Amino acid sequence: MKLTTEDGVVGWGEQRALPSWSYETAETMAVVIERHLRPILLELTPFDVELFHQRAAKRLSPAVSNGFPFARAAVDVAMHDAAGKLAGVPVHALLGGKTTDEIALCSAIGVGDPETVREHAAQSADYAAYKVKIGGDPDADAAAIRTVAEVAGGKPIWLDANQSYRPSALRQLLDRTSDIRTIHCVEQPVPSTDTLAMQRLRGLIDLPIAIDEGSFSAQDLARVIRLDAADLVVVKICKSGGLRNALKTAQTALSGGLEILASGLTDCGIAFAAALHVFSQLELALPAELNGPELLADLYVEGLDITKAVATVPTAPGLGVQVDEERIRAESIDLAFH
Repeated sequence: MKLTTEDGVVGWGEQRALPSWSYETAETMAVVIERHLRPILLELTPFDVELFHQRAAKRLSPAVSNGFPFARAAVDVAMHDAAGKLAGVPVHALLGGKTTDEIALCSAIGVGDPETVREHAAQSADYAAYKVKIGGDPDADAAAIRTVAEVAGGKPIWLDANQSYRPSALRQLLDRTSDIRTIHCVEQPVPSTDTLAMQRLRGLIDLPIAIDEGSFSAQDLARVIRLDAADLVVVKICKSGGLRNALKTAQTALSGGLEILASGLTDCGIAFAAALHVFSQLELALPAELNGPELLADLYVEGLDITKAVATVPTAPGLGVQVDEERIRAESIDLAFH
């Protein structure tokens, strides 16, 4: 989305709609932004981020967690971009300042047969870690994990089940891969609605468990911590509803003794840059799984510096990237609604 101030300063926001991961679609995001968030924005400045979220939460009930967080996150990113440009500082300075200049990236390996997995892992040799998708089949998943481990050469492996496992099947998988010492953790092994199953799993397996889909907000994570149901939390700007909300989740994690994993949803350059600003402030358990540059042919921005799977945190005002608006408009689709 494009936000323009009265002074003509432009802020860009982006979040990827992925209905198979969460309920928001491109259509719902467009409607929510146009009909519900735009009227709020017209009464504010780009610096009024907290007030924006307060009013958005009243207008779009958060129910048990964040209300339309992807749409709100897109607006939030645009507000930060515009605010940084108005102030003449990078976004990370608005958030308190970076603690690192560079962020190492983690390669994302999808579910597939061993040869496909081996080829992808070999092509990702520059990456400092591997995130391996697993799909609920202990035999097939064990073969994929073993293949990556053979190629990884001692680099850490982060398993992501995307809610696909039952506790008994997960124990089978871990038994079959128990000799692979580089497996660091397993992410969201069971359905996001079953936090008690996460709690039980922690008592059954030795591998640290990360929560992702089961925690969209700092409030969600506080409940997870009270139940002692996770060892790590995956922080994403999209599910948090924005940059500061992502940092609130991270601070809640640290207060509860959880480690932090950084991730996104195969973002283009605007959201990728926003993630660099946020994660430059945090101590991460593993390299960040921000896989847009790895998996997408075009990020639609200039100004990113990524060398050998290490991203430099932008230092120019705002997000620090230049958006190719002409190319975006040329490849956009019409989301007509009335």
